[in-house]
Amino acid sequence: MKWLCLVFWFCVLQAPAWSLDREAFTFTKYDLDVRVDPAQQRIGVRGRVTLRNDSAAPQKYVCLQISSSLGWRSIQIGDKPVEFTSQNYTSDIDHTGALSEAIVTLPQEIAPHSTIEVSVGYEGTIVLDTTRLERIGVPKDVAKHSDWDEIGKSFTAVRGVGYVTWYPVGMESADLSEGDSVAETIGKWKRRESYSSLEVKLHYQRSGSEEPPTLLCSGTETNQLSLEVGGAQLVSADCAFSQIGIAVPSFAIGNYGTLERQNITVYHLPEHKPAAENFALAEEIELPFIIEWFGPPREKLEIVELQDPHNSPFESGPTLLTPLVQTDSTKYSLTAVHQLTHAAFYSSRLWIYEGLAHFAQAASVESKTGSQAALSFMDSHRAAVVTAERVLTEKHDPNTAAAESLINTSIEEFYRSKAMYVWWMLRDMVGDTTLKHALAAYHSDQDKEPSYMPRLIEKQTKRDLEWFFDDWVYRDRGLPDFRVESAYPRKLAAGGYLVTVTIDNLGSAGAEVPIIMKFEGGEIRKQLEVRAKSKASIRIETAATPQEVIVNDGSVPESDMSNNSYKIEFADKGKEVGEFGKRAGENR
Repeated sequence: MKWLCLVFWFCVLQAPAWSLDREAFTFTKYDLDVRVDPAQQRIGVRGRVTLRNDSAAPQKYVCLQISSSLGWRSIQIGDKPVEFTSQNYTSDIDHTGALSEAIVTLPQEIAPHSTIEVSVGYEGTIVLDTTRLERIGVPKDVAKHSDWDEIGKSFTAVRGVGYVTWYPVGMESADLSEGDSVAETIGKWKRRESYSSLEVKLHYQRSGSEEPPTLLCSGTETNQLSLEVGGAQLVSADCAFSQIGIAVPSFAIGNYGTLERQNITVYHLPEHKPAAENFALAEEIELPFIIEWFGPPREKLEIVELQDPHNSPFESGPTLLTPLVQTDSTKYSLTAVHQLTHAAFYSSRLWIYEGLAHFAQAASVESKTGSQAALSFMDSHRAAVVTAERVLTEKHDPNTAAAESLINTSIEEFYRSKAMYVWWMLRDMVGDTTLKHALAAYHSDQDKEPSYMPRLIEKQTKRDLEWFFDDWVYRDRGLPDFRVESAYPRKLAAGGYLVTVTIDNLGSAGAEVPIIMKFEGGEIRKQLEVRAKSKASIRIETAATPQEVIVNDGSVPESDMSNNSYKIEFADKGKEVGEFGKRAGENR
């Protein structure tokens, strides 16, 4: 009977966890006091969080999660301690691969749409930790350059949720070994927190007589003070992060040199000033192009150098944390274009915000070195998009097409790379001038529904583009798969040829795709709209004998580009009429 009693009490204790909806509450506002101790690699946090019940049912419990390297010290509601259970919760949203989860029993149920303010206190260490990546087989030397976050004695750089959960969150477990589980889980959280804010009073204390460090954050920083107290240096700053679902709150502390320009500030290690100057020069060179497309920057860029030259860059809005030792001017230019686009054009929708930044990179390459170079740049993204679509198809369910549409997706390959293609295709369909006018008419505060941007574009073009947005933006239809079904040449009495080309789209998404007709001495390019699972034809006149038809120059992402070429052969060499064309690779 004793074991039955133990089972009973275990079930009683676990009941809150079983009935817990970890994602019931949205964290609408944070007000935190954060103290960083570099000597101990520690962080201590006290403050308040405001939560809103966005579920359909009253809630008796609330879940608060922080990194497993941190421990809960106090949780209060209305200045009174509340009952909570703390447990280790496995999840790869944190670099340690686990969370310290507090399940709080609320004094009374919180009704749907109601809010509650919770006072919290927690502390612990933030050291470089590659646990989650090593767990899935990533070598430690590689993993440490991806999960590089730490509070260090000489240098500190810490990113927020998805890397280090240094502010409380609430979400279900995510596992890097389960495909896009982590991206999807964090994506859902970011959508809930799209308009939430985080205000931090950040304090950093350091002993010694050397120059006081610079304290930086990816939000709006004000009131930075540096004081000497009892032989120690105390640096404090107020940091405000708005819309934390878009830009991950991050901070860095180090002995930086500062390079100031009108539109950019580069915080660099003292020995890397030449690299900082090169980056600032790239920004100045790219600025006119950005202004032409998106207008002048609305906020100043911040480039914050990472100490390890092998660490992967990370962006949070107009702030970029990156090594500065590389000397490749092309990389500096591409990075400058990306960050300047963010500074000039803001949207809370990732497919617009990130997609336009990647589109701007391709368009900038085109303006300097031609269309083929731009297509090569875009092609470097195509494989990732194709793979992401294939993975999504394999786990397809009735809600997938809508859940991972560009307006909802949490998959980076979609809201960055696929969105880049979408903007490029739109430019090809409506033209530079029209697209620029539509972008100029965009106001992020008026973007209340998914159709807002599409309507701006359609208003400028007077074209019905609903089919395009439905296939590429509102839903995830996959990718097109074009093939040249036939090409019938006919010799004209006045000279030259008229070739009737039929394109078959085997895929589930339509597009207006380039058609390239090659003939003796040149080529002709046309655009042809081919809807999903449909065929379309076009007639092309050539001045000389037609030789080959190619569908898609690489500007439209498609699942299979091995069947895009078609050789034109004539049945009667004397008359040059009739046709027995071959697609590339057939019957050879």
